[in-house]
Amino acid sequence: MKRTPMTLRGAEALRSELKRLKSEARPNIIKAIAEARGHGDLSENAEYHAAREQQGFIEGRIKEIEHKLASAEVIDPAQLTLSGRVVFGAVVELEDQAASTRVIYQIVGEDEADIRQGRISVTSPIARAVVGKEEGDVVDVAAPGGTRSWEIVAVRMPAC
Repeated sequence: MKRTPMTLRGAEALRSELKRLKSEARPNIIKAIAEARGHGDLSENAEYHAAREQQGFIEGRIKEIEHKLASAEVIDPAQLTLSGRVVFGAVVELEDQAASTRVIYQIVGEDEADIRQGRISVTSPIARAVVGKEEGDVVDVAAPGGTRSWEIVAVRMPAC
């Protein structure tokens, strides 16, 4: 089985969602299906069909999360020693060489990526370009608007 990198925070978020789905969402939908069955003819019962569809979604999400957790290689960035190189879990400050603007990203697993929160996937073009590089290095990243050059200004490990 292919191991997928995931931060400790990402794994905890998935475990929390899984617990909520199993302890709240699943019992609630089972109750809703039982109530809808009590309303009579199932062939024309929209409540019943909607509840069954929701049940399918919940069960699918439970299986998806269980699979992700089973194949996850959980990495706690706080436990890694900073070698000066960009690694999975690192927080990287980059400066766009053309626009002189700076951005800060944490490199995380695919399921944790959220650009609005400053978290990019380890498989993203920027992350692939900077992993293994050091402060002061300049990397070229192919972007939809053309290739952009970024300087690695700082590399650090997050506190949590």
